[in-house]
Amino acid sequence: MPKAGILGLGRYVPEKRVTNHDLEKFLDTSDEWIKSRTGIEERRFAEGVETSEMAYESALSALKAAKLSAEEIDLILVATVTPDMVFPTVSTMIQDRLGAKQAAAMDISAACAGFIYGVATAQQFIETGAYKHVLVVGVEKLTKLVNMEDRNTAVLFGDGAGAAIVGPVAEDKGILAFDLGADGSGGMHINKKGPFLEMNGREVFKFAVRQMGDASLRVLSKAGLGKEDVDFLVPHQANIRIMEASRERLELPREKMSVNVNKYGNTSAASIPIALVEEVEQGKIKDGDVIVLVGFGAGLVWGSLAIRWGR
Repeated sequence: MPKAGILGLGRYVPEKRVTNHDLEKFLDTSDEWIKSRTGIEERRFAEGVETSEMAYESALSALKAAKLSAEEIDLILVATVTPDMVFPTVSTMIQDRLGAKQAAAMDISAACAGFIYGVATAQQFIETGAYKHVLVVGVEKLTKLVNMEDRNTAVLFGDGAGAAIVGPVAEDKGILAFDLGADGSGGMHINKKGPFLEMNGREVFKFAVRQMGDASLRVLSKAGLGKEDVDFLVPHQANIRIMEASRERLELPREKMSVNVNKYGNTSAASIPIALVEEVEQGKIKDGDVIVLVGFGAGLVWGSLAIRWGR
């Protein structure tokens, strides 16, 4: 059976930057308050740009990086909780626009862990031999769910998209293990019952600090690896304090953890692939490196991947 790994990556972030100082103008908050509690300095707002547009642009970049045509994609998985509309799905919309005529398509709803769920799902299709190339996109336009008068949530979220082409790689490379889980008893801690997202920040923080570290250690155990084997950590970019707790559990130096929450805020399902693209482009993740991807989100859900980088 083939081994599945990541063949190419792409991203899209909207042009509009919204800084903490911009938010100070209409919210009872401050740049210092936001930075000290979250690590966020600015975020991107997708004004006049729909979720499917961001997904499409990131997919184009991933295809180019993988040196594949859209016709070579067998399946499109889009992780999002903010589709353009209830249906048709974002995956079918970009399938048509890309011209991926042979591809099946479906959306995945696993909030901020959606990209992890998508890659783990793609792995199954590839390693069973059912499909050869799967496009996985994590994309969110969370700003359309945020109450901009609620300072507890308005400062946190931004928009963007990241994509990966998952396909066959060399036997000694690719996805080594995954760990997925859920705790539905905490579901109401992050929810959207009305027009806006609601969050119990204290409870979410406690859950995330525990599960991000636990999921990272579990996936290493499943891969037959230890903390000392990890070369780089790419956590969900939700909050710098949560991310630091995960890094400390793995006993990694700070330079071995991806941090771009300061630039983009929490982009939910898009945050891990956007961060991964940037670290690869900057040469911080190299061929043969063992990397851990880990995220958590509404549900409550979590997921982690251990990958030996390269094709």
